[in-house]
Amino acid sequence: MSLDAEWLEADGLGGFASGTVSGIRMRRYHALLLVARTPPTDRVVLVNGFDATIDTAAGSFALSSQAYVPEVLHPDGARRIESFSAEPWPRWIFRLPDGTQIVQEIFVPHGAAVATVRWRATTGRSRVRPPAILRVRPFLSGRDYHSLHHENPGFRFEPEEREGGLVWRSYPGVPAVFVHSNGSYSHEPQWYRDFRYDAERARGLDFSEDLASPGEFRFDLAAGAAVWLLAAEGHEQQLGRPNPLLTHDRLSAAERKRRRAFPAPVDRAADAYVVRRGEGRTLVAGYPWFTDWGRDTFVAMRGLCLATGRLAVTRDILVLWANAISDGMLPNRFPDHGRSPEFNSVDASLWYVIAVHDFLVEAERSGAPAAAEDRAKLVGAVAAIVEAYEKGTRLGIQSGEDGLLAAGEPGAPLTWMDAKVGDRVVTPRIGKPVEVQALWVNALRIAAELGVRRWEKLATRAADAFRARFWNEDRGYLYDVIDVDHRHAVDASFRPNQILAVGGLPFALLDGAPARRLVDEVERLLWTPLGLRSLAPGEPGYSAHYEGGVAERDGAYHQGTAWPWLAGPFVEAWVRVRGSTRAARREARKRFLGPLLAHLAEAGLGHVSEIADAEAPHSPRGCPFQAWSLGELLRLDRSVLHAGRSAKRRSPRNA
Repeated sequence: MSLDAEWLEADGLGGFASGTVSGIRMRRYHALLLVARTPPTDRVVLVNGFDATIDTAAGSFALSSQAYVPEVLHPDGARRIESFSAEPWPRWIFRLPDGTQIVQEIFVPHGAAVATVRWRATTGRSRVRPPAILRVRPFLSGRDYHSLHHENPGFRFEPEEREGGLVWRSYPGVPAVFVHSNGSYSHEPQWYRDFRYDAERARGLDFSEDLASPGEFRFDLAAGAAVWLLAAEGHEQQLGRPNPLLTHDRLSAAERKRRRAFPAPVDRAADAYVVRRGEGRTLVAGYPWFTDWGRDTFVAMRGLCLATGRLAVTRDILVLWANAISDGMLPNRFPDHGRSPEFNSVDASLWYVIAVHDFLVEAERSGAPAAAEDRAKLVGAVAAIVEAYEKGTRLGIQSGEDGLLAAGEPGAPLTWMDAKVGDRVVTPRIGKPVEVQALWVNALRIAAELGVRRWEKLATRAADAFRARFWNEDRGYLYDVIDVDHRHAVDASFRPNQILAVGGLPFALLDGAPARRLVDEVERLLWTPLGLRSLAPGEPGYSAHYEGGVAERDGAYHQGTAWPWLAGPFVEAWVRVRGSTRAARREARKRFLGPLLAHLAEAGLGHVSEIADAEAPHSPRGCPFQAWSLGELLRLDRSVLHAGRSAKRRSPRNA
């Protein structure tokens, strides 16, 4: 396991603690107490981290490491790490020169903006001999989680004393930090300057920060375990009183029990993305910097929620989002600040229809059909989407005479390939994108099966037009876009979007020999161990690596960069064109699922990265904890490739 591998402890509200195995913070988002003021958005970093040192008869030894500008690493605690485990939560064992082991554990209890740290010393079966004084110095900021903090006279170092602990109010309008511990506190305010965040530097962003350290906590590890409990204002009741050790043990026991209820660590990882929004629930698209995005939510939930048997969570998410429909469109995302959603996606609403279909099918299959009230609301939402798309809605979205769905206006990327460099849209895809047609025909057929039979005729017309107009016989694959810029032109770039015409959706638009030919070409040109490339090598604009500054990275985002979430539709298509046999599923599991499962221990521990370089060694990039990447892995593992599940389409008509 790499020392740069990252761990995540999510609180179910949009906040989290995260860091690296080494303990060195490499991102502005690595923090011990990072909370969402309006779950799951408006996030602020309250406690960035800490320095920890233990004083023994043999000397003083660091248990932490920090990176400073220009190229300074101090202190050197990482070299004393003997082992690390992420289960059931992050746990380090440090070994001192005299053989003493220091065990450090961090966890975040679910449903509260709280972080806990516990240290204990051991020399095997014997007691640790005094002295064994642990000194812990916290680093505080109180900033927006996308920003960086710098020394200023406005920071309030002085704590308030409260029963059982201390309270820091760093700045007006920022949640206070409540701290309980079983140690003593000495007030010694200092600024620690020029922390260096290497992941930010690699992304071409500002990468240095100053943090405030009010003082030092001291614990006698020879007398027993040390605990340090942190809570954001509004959650301080979770810290209890008057015994911090008992509070920690209570929180630890409850959280351990909750985590043991999940069948496997990957199920617990899936749960990290389920967060509260108002009175309902939604999915965070990824950690550390995404909020809840419509498209990502409906792609991811099929694996994160349905494939893991969490029907109630799926229902809550679908009902919550049904209330956000406007002119047939669902928001592409809710911003970090403010409550005005962004309606700039053609496919988010269509993925919602797919998710409704899969939910109703799975509810029926499980023997617990959706309640009549819920079913009526979801069916009404599907009808509202399909009707608006047929008649026409924002941003040029409208069904044409051929039944296919046109979309797009200059400057507004509406598909999942939505990167922009300044005002330049990298892949505008205005016209009739291939995967949008696959989603549209599926949405029409689902709407027809849910009771509006007139949509079946339009679905048939659109499917016929799709096969007639998208198939490129000379090259044996589908065009990426037809009617480009709403003119009679085609984009023949070899991209992965075409795979959704064969796999990943309930209804395939292509079968037989053409489907097999397409899937074989996609495998040959696009498959990597971490998903499909977004553009084939040799195509104009192909980028082998996702690196550099913002402009360079955004320019490469969909120009070759590999996407793990696309493994889901590809592997499903690969199995379908081989007859969906048990032998095909076994072979697919070995060939394609194995590398993705191995990746769970490589970057974001227990999770799947957002993207990877197009070329070997296919280094993971982007967000290390991505919802739809993990969701599609789970959907493959638990549904598509599961020996006990049929790969055939199931109808929700009677759900």
